[in-house]
Amino acid sequence: MKGGTMRAFEKLPPKFQNDEVKHYYDIIAKKSFSLVLKRITDIIFSLIILVILIIPIVVIAVIVKATSKGPVFYRQERVTSYGRVFKIFKFRTMVQNADRIGTLVTTSGDARVTKVGRILRKYRLEELPQIFNVLAGSRTFVGTRPAVPKYVDMYKDEYNATLLMPAGITSLASIMYKDEEKLLQNVEDADKVYVETILPEKMKYNLMYLENFGFLSDIKVRKIMVAHKSQSIAVLIYILSNIYKDEGYFMKATDDEINLIAFDTMMSVEEVSAIITTACEADFS
Repeated sequence: MKGGTMRAFEKLPPKFQNDEVKHYYDIIAKKSFSLVLKRITDIIFSLIILVILIIPIVVIAVIVKATSKGPVFYRQERVTSYGRVFKIFKFRTMVQNADRIGTLVTTSGDARVTKVGRILRKYRLEELPQIFNVLAGSRTFVGTRPAVPKYVDMYKDEYNATLLMPAGITSLASIMYKDEEKLLQNVEDADKVYVETILPEKMKYNLMYLENFGFLSDIKVRKIMVAHKSQSIAVLIYILSNIYKDEGYFMKATDDEINLIAFDTMMSVEEVSAIITTACEADFS
C-alpha cells in the first residue's frame, strides 16, 4: 500500500488469492479516501508526538542503556502489508538475545524482562519509538498488530486479510487483550496456547475492524489510544523529573502532586498513587 492506494487484487502475493481475502479486499478498496486520510493523519500525528516526546524518548534511551547490557532498541522482524517483512523499533525491555532463550511471546513474570523493562511494558512506553515505523509507512496507528513471520506462516486464509493494510500500533484486539501476558502465565507451551487459543480470538476483532473500516472508526480507536497513552505519559514526566534522587530511588510524590496528576490525566487518586508506588519500589541498581 503506497500513499493510501491498494494494489490490484490480481497482483497480490499468491497466499492472498482466495475468496476469504477477496471479501475484505473489496470492502477496503471502496474506501480509498479513508485510506488517504489515514496515511495523512498518521504522518501528522507522528510528527506531533515526536516533537512533544523527543526529550522523554532520549531520557528513556539513556536509562535503558545505563541499566542493562545490550542495545537501546529492540529490532525484530515483523510482517506488514502484503506480507512484507520489516523491523520494528521498540525500547529493549528484555535481556540481550531474549528471543533466542525463550518463546516468541512474553508471559507474565517472564524472567527475561529487565527491571526497567517491567515499568516500560506496564505503561506501554517501550512502544514510543514505533512512531519512526509509522513515518516510514511500514506501520499505522490503528490496525492489526504485526506478527512475527513464524506466526504469519500459520495463518488461516482469512487471517491474511489483516495484511491488506499496514501493521498497527493499536487495535480493538490489542485493547481487549492488553493483559495477554497474564493469559500465558504458567502454561507449558506458550506458543501453542497463543496460536490455538488467543490468536483466533484476536483475529475476530481484527477482521471486525476490516469489515467496518473507515476514517471515523479509526478516529474512535485513536481517541482511546491517546487517552490511555496520555495517562502513562503524564506519570512518566513526574517519574523522569525525580529519577536518581536520594540514593538512586524515586522520590515520593506529595499529596498535592498526586492530586494534580490525577486531575490532568482524569485518573483516580488511587490509580496515580499505585503507579507512583510501583515506580518508587523499583530497583534500578
